[in-house]
Amino acid sequence: MSEPTLPMFPLGSVLFPFMPLQLRVFEERYLTMLSHILELDPAEFGVVLIERGQEVGGGEQRFSTGTAAQIIELDTDEGFVTLVAVGERRVVVGEWLAEDPYPAATVRELPELQWDAALESLRDDAELVVRRTLALAAEYSLQQWPPDLVLSEDPVAAVWQLAGISPLGPIDQIALLRAETAEQLLTDLIEFTIAAEEALNITWPDEEV
Repeated sequence: MSEPTLPMFPLGSVLFPFMPLQLRVFEERYLTMLSHILELDPAEFGVVLIERGQEVGGGEQRFSTGTAAQIIELDTDEGFVTLVAVGERRVVVGEWLAEDPYPAATVRELPELQWDAALESLRDDAELVVRRTLALAAEYSLQQWPPDLVLSEDPVAAVWQLAGISPLGPIDQIALLRAETAEQLLTDLIEFTIAAEEALNITWPDEEV
């Protein structure tokens, strides 16, 4: 069975399943891509992190692990389109196709994470660390997400959301996106977020009074 093909957005950020993505599209190749995506059911595309290069103009190098996203909102203005999509499932690029006229690739889906009630305590630990670090980052306006963000009641969705809101760099995020189990995801999330928290404390030490 051949692998399905997805239009692809190479971006400078990582998209996780169950997380929203807002894009402002103005490049002609991506406007053409959008017109094709909107003819699909569901209207979806893949998102991968740029390893080297930049979003505008093409020619960048890309990580192979990404996320398929579905468009849920679209707004047009003069010269550009604003869209909101939600990450749905993880994919791995099998082969990049000729960019005629926009990036596309064959992909295979990664297995969904399976939840085990025995992980509840680990999840609670991860949530505590993530929210604590978000609160610290908020003091310096360095975070996109509020520390009191409400998570999904679905445990797997909530774990991915914790990964998505944690103030981590893209390399750490890619490692999380590649997690093979929910336990690995939570364990790595705690480790990476504690390191981020320590970096914040080092960079902005308490003022002496």
